[in-house]
Amino acid sequence: MPTAYLTEPGIRIGLAELIDMRHRVREIQLFSRPGQRSPLVGLHHSKLRGRGVDFDQVRVYQAGDDVRNIDWRVTARTQEPHTKLFHEERERPIFILVEQSQRLFFGSGLMFKSVLAAQAAALFGWAALGHNDRIGGLVFGDHEHHEIKPRRSKQSLLQLLNRLARTNQSLHTEALGQADSLGLALRRAREVLRPGSLAIVICDERALTEAAQQHLAMLSRHCDLLLMPVSDPLDHALPAAGLLRFAQRGAQLELDTLDANLRQLYRQQAEARVQRWEVLAQKLRVVLMPLSTQSEMIEQLRAALDQRSRNGQ
Repeated sequence: MPTAYLTEPGIRIGLAELIDMRHRVREIQLFSRPGQRSPLVGLHHSKLRGRGVDFDQVRVYQAGDDVRNIDWRVTARTQEPHTKLFHEERERPIFILVEQSQRLFFGSGLMFKSVLAAQAAALFGWAALGHNDRIGGLVFGDHEHHEIKPRRSKQSLLQLLNRLARTNQSLHTEALGQADSLGLALRRAREVLRPGSLAIVICDERALTEAAQQHLAMLSRHCDLLLMPVSDPLDHALPAAGLLRFAQRGAQLELDTLDANLRQLYRQQAEARVQRWEVLAQKLRVVLMPLSTQSEMIEQLRAALDQRSRNGQ
């Protein structure tokens, strides 16, 4: 791989930068801690809470028990002090599906969509590892899928990040895209994920095919889902920039962006894509957190968490 790829900030991303994302985990609380409620809790019993404490049983109070855990209702009913017992949740498998395809190798904002997707995957990976959860994932692109089985080890995460960086640096504009790479990745996830796992899906906003929606619906029956579609401002609106010419693999296309009807149709198609994601997330009762290259990732995540908190989710 040419060394120059490693020195293109915002266009390509290297392993060192993905490893450095571990320092940014402290800037935002993505998973709950024992005794704390994460803004991502909700939409199922344990949505994105990471490890915590769960109620286990009530028994007769014994010397040394924490008086703060006395169950006053049972105590009043039985006329004998009873206390609540809790157990720590077991670690859960967290599986990150992250797209690195030709359609993501583009950006008009702070970075390419492929870089943003890689950064998000690394951030959630380090956050999960910090909670001693088992971390694995699937890096999928136009013609290849690379799977890392969930394990509770730093080595497993580093394998995922290394594969992510290598795939990112191999992207180029002349690649021939696959019709439904997301659908194939989700089908594989359904085969390997055990019930109770958390699947984090980071993909291009345009990747949501009918087949992908069906796989997500079936996956949501026994796994928690976090959907993170990635977009760029130019995916949503065309600037009035005159005649634009595009060329790829010998094909050419001209667009007159001064045509108001063309710009309106383009915007409507983008709005329909956004709505499909929103309708799907509501139907499946899963978390949807879109990302855009227009602004800094941590700020977008923080705003989304604040909004969920205000909505009581």
